[in-house]
Amino acid sequence: MEYLLNQLVNGICQGSIYALMAIGYSVIVGVVGMVTFTYGEIMMIGAFGAFYSFQFFGNNLALAIVMAFASSFLLGIVVYKVCYERFFNAPRHIALLCTIGFSMLMKNLVQIVFGPEQKPMINIINNATYTLRLGSVAVDFKLLQIVVMLLVILFAVSLTLFFNRTRWGVALRAVSQNKQAAYMMGINVKRTAMLGNCIGCGFGGIAGILLSIYYYTVSSTIWGNFSMKAFSASVLGGLVDLRLSALGGLCMGIIENLGITISSATFRDVFSFAFLIVILVIRPQGFAAKKGSRV
Repeated sequence: MEYLLNQLVNGICQGSIYALMAIGYSVIVGVVGMVTFTYGEIMMIGAFGAFYSFQFFGNNLALAIVMAFASSFLLGIVVYKVCYERFFNAPRHIALLCTIGFSMLMKNLVQIVFGPEQKPMINIINNATYTLRLGSVAVDFKLLQIVVMLLVILFAVSLTLFFNRTRWGVALRAVSQNKQAAYMMGINVKRTAMLGNCIGCGFGGIAGILLSIYYYTVSSTIWGNFSMKAFSASVLGGLVDLRLSALGGLCMGIIENLGITISSATFRDVFSFAFLIVILVIRPQGFAAKKGSRV
């Protein structure tokens, strides 16, 4: 029982990072209106931006988060200009193929520039452990897990306030709901779509640094799997619903960690993607009440 509860805590922490990944992915799909396969590389650039921030400026987590967001945000501009801007009126598979090609290009460029080996990210947050006793059962909470979960909540709330309380946020919601109507209301749809893409990419960069801190390493070769998990969690949420996408990511993280209590950690991904398949077989629209936007 104790081991199960500790794995549940691990699952909630990891699921929180997946939720942040899914939120960023859903922002991109919702505003741009197209699925992306560059998201893993977006997270990778954010993680490397944070890594070199730690290298040059010490273990300043706040500065590293800013660097991760900024580097992924800027890469989001490049992705938008190369893969999306010219293809709004073209068949959707063209932009999709562009994101696949850009993903392969970025993956190989980063391996050439930064190397394929794993780089350690240790002692960023004090590895203290706090124990909560529930009768005879002890549940451990690491300081790293607490910080990660609080950061995810902070960024999720901040994004919600941005969408609901700011002029740019309202414009992004309008473009997400109906691009033609937004254009007729005087909104610069292309510029707003680029901003939405960049914000989604920035959140991907923050998720990248949290994953690297959580696993104590950053590498240029591990991000494809996380990209698929972000996409899967977003699919569970109907692709465009931020809250349900976050719920999908949280569920995937919990299922992974509970699954390895009865199996090996090698089969972690089997449980999360099996969960996705089961949910989609039962409810093709995922957690959403109705099907999301077609992509």
